[in-house]
Amino acid sequence: MTGGLAPGVFALVFLAVLLGSTVQAVVGLGIGLVAAPVITLLAPQLMPGVLICLAFVLPVITLAEERRDIDWHGLNWSLPTRVLGTFAGVWVVGAFTTDQLGVLIGLMVLVAVALTWRAVEVPVNRGTLGVAGFVGGVTGTATSIGGPPFALLYQHRPPRQIRTTMAVYFLVGAGISLVGLTLGGHLTRHQVAVGALLLPAVVLGVVLGVPLRRVLPTHRVRTAVLVVSAASALVLVVRSLA
Repeated sequence: MTGGLAPGVFALVFLAVLLGSTVQAVVGLGIGLVAAPVITLLAPQLMPGVLICLAFVLPVITLAEERRDIDWHGLNWSLPTRVLGTFAGVWVVGAFTTDQLGVLIGLMVLVAVALTWRAVEVPVNRGTLGVAGFVGGVTGTATSIGGPPFALLYQHRPPRQIRTTMAVYFLVGAGISLVGLTLGGHLTRHQVAVGALLLPAVVLGVVLGVPLRRVLPTHRVRTAVLVVSAASALVLVVRSLA
């Protein structure tokens, strides 16, 4: 039961999703940053559909556990522009080759890591929320990495508000992206099937992440995921260019 993938490839993809889900359960995002470069390296035919399918399920698990402190005001300004960004993201998926998407995903991860590492402080207002929603719609649909623009705005908010607000953002955003990719003919049955096989990794990641968030300093987890993500992205960019 490996969805047509070689057992070794499936095992590595499973571990990447597990690690990304664990990190997301702790800090609010991470599955795209960690797993997207790995999956694009090993099984590019699965991208971006398989991770967007998982990005739709993971927030449901998060919101089932905690639903308080959601910033609905911020979501009201970012989600409408997320819809507009989805159309641009669908066009990107159809217009770029696999190698070009590999470079795009790798560069997106590196930019996200750089912005997050520097902890650039951006004011949270209607304008920045709208821009973050649009950019997240483009990158989330085209590369499955739509969280960093939104997370950048909320990085100084309480951890629970970050997790729950981003869970709603991912849930609605992933749903919109899946509809867009389906209408554009870019979501395959194979991607959905492999996504179903990877669901245990998501569930296990949440099971591991919930207790870890109580004992691990968030900044240490954040540093680790940024290093792993940057290394994976560099390998992906080099391989795609070669």
